[in-house]
Amino acid sequence: MKKISLSNFFKLEEHGSTPTRELIAGITTFTAMSYIIFLQPMVMSGQLMNSPTGMDFGALLTGTCLASAVGCFLMGILANYPIGLAPGMGANFFFITTLMPACALVLNAKQGQAQVWQLALGVVFISGALFALMSLAKIRKLIMDSISPSLKYAIAGGIGLFVALLGLEHGEIIKAVGGHYTLSKNLTSPAAIIFFTGLILTASLRVLKVHGAMLYGIIVSTIIAALTGEIQISGIFGSPASVAPVFGQANFVGVFENLMKLLPLIIVLTFLDMFDTIGTLVGICAQAGLLKNNKLPRSGKAFTADAGATVFGAVCGHSSVTSFIESGAGVEAGGRTGMTAVIVGFCFLAALFFAPLVTTVAQYMPITAPALVIVGSLMAHNVAKIEWDDYSEAIPAFLILVGIPYSYSIADGMVIGFIAYPLLKLVSGQAKKCGPVSYILALLLLLYVIFIRSKM
Repeated sequence: MKKISLSNFFKLEEHGSTPTRELIAGITTFTAMSYIIFLQPMVMSGQLMNSPTGMDFGALLTGTCLASAVGCFLMGILANYPIGLAPGMGANFFFITTLMPACALVLNAKQGQAQVWQLALGVVFISGALFALMSLAKIRKLIMDSISPSLKYAIAGGIGLFVALLGLEHGEIIKAVGGHYTLSKNLTSPAAIIFFTGLILTASLRVLKVHGAMLYGIIVSTIIAALTGEIQISGIFGSPASVAPVFGQANFVGVFENLMKLLPLIIVLTFLDMFDTIGTLVGICAQAGLLKNNKLPRSGKAFTADAGATVFGAVCGHSSVTSFIESGAGVEAGGRTGMTAVIVGFCFLAALFFAPLVTTVAQYMPITAPALVIVGSLMAHNVAKIEWDDYSEAIPAFLILVGIPYSYSIADGMVIGFIAYPLLKLVSGQAKKCGPVSYILALLLLLYVIFIRSKM
């Protein structure tokens, strides 16, 4: 009987890698994406936007690590790709700013009540299951062939601007005054100084291509905040908080009872996850030299792993779990197989025992605000890929790009662009260049505007 080793299971020799190289790559990827441990509980609990959701911060922190670990294990073992997964930036803001208000409206309840976030988690679970079915049935290829890449890039860019806006707000650099944003009059406050220190340090480290730049920025900002008395660190190590307050709380029955009202949101969430996953998989695998004849081997397994992670993430109380573009840091360090992803998963589990420190850091937002601005800049680079010379592509894409930050909502910002896209193609005599899914999605979003958004 042939002995199965890690090298054989992950085919390290075939991919020109070694266990040591994969270990270093895994740790590198984790340091690059570990900021999500701080930010995700802040977003989901409502701390980041000063709007409590009713979800327990400690339980969310534990759930973040568990959902990320399982996602990484699935990607590494099923698809054998060096890609880390965690609750995605963008999907989490969609959850808070759009999905939860819609669920509150459907239930005639107020945000902060358990029934609201439980229904929202049900929507995430169903969207993950739908994504899995679409991956298994190869429907995703039909959808991707029908939807304009320019709109996909505009969504990523718009979310990047929105995330950066929140970072500047929480770094106390800009403030909302009289219904519009303006530069803060006190840019020498401790909060502003800590923000600028973290931002310049993180950006400089990224220029120097230092892996884990955002984590190092957070660490230095935390030290400065502690030395200046802005935060009080009461502990570093501790037992993980129970995930029970949010675990298994998704309300599936409520989703099906209100299916027609929630269907547009389910579809939008599914598309967000799909676009994000496709972009990350293709980008990282191209960087690692894993594409074969410009195609992605084992793509079905990779999508199934991503979808399964989203389903488990919803069970853990979180928004969509997705592939992280920061996995590129591990690829640069030599990661070529799923062993890298598995190492990332174990790192997330180890992080559970630093919960006291994470909680302290998360409660003082200027520390993590620079990471939001950096993440926003990384996402915004996608706008360069929009077909600006084709107005039938550029105008709808631009509406999405500016609509997301201006409306302070991801879904609302997407609506006008997705409705305008097929209409513009139709009127300009390019109807056949627009896939049927675009018309269907536009119709569903129009129904969302008429029957849901107009009553919010």
